[in-house]
Amino acid sequence: MVDWIYNNEALAELLLVVSVISFLVTLIAVPIVLVRMPVDYFFYPDRHRVAWNNRHPLLRIPLFVIKNLLGVFFMMVGILMLVLPGQGILTMIIGLVLMEFPGKYHVERWVICRPSVMEFVNWMRIKAGKSKLVAPPDDQN
Repeated sequence: MVDWIYNNEALAELLLVVSVISFLVTLIAVPIVLVRMPVDYFFYPDRHRVAWNNRHPLLRIPLFVIKNLLGVFFMMVGILMLVLPGQGILTMIIGLVLMEFPGKYHVERWVICRPSVMEFVNWMRIKAGKSKLVAPPDDQN
């Protein structure tokens, strides 16, 4: 491992910089997104409709693309944070929330309903003065 770092110094430095920046960005962004999430976001069997879905296509399409690119970015950074410093699982949840793909809502609900994830998210929400997330009934997971 040490030999690889010496042989690829520039790449190792770039990975270090990306790791530090992504750690700092997610340290700020993840709590903001999780705290602003509606209390009942995961409760209903069908997902919430996005408010800007009915807007003009010239506005809706760029928003859709930007939102999905941000989601992919957060997913990739979250995966990296599983081995680098940072909040990997929470960052991946944010990426999931931002992306649009078939079955996404079911995956989000499955992840958030893991006891340790739900406990941490609710702890974060309480610290921010918000209500706990309402977990879906067991038969809806």
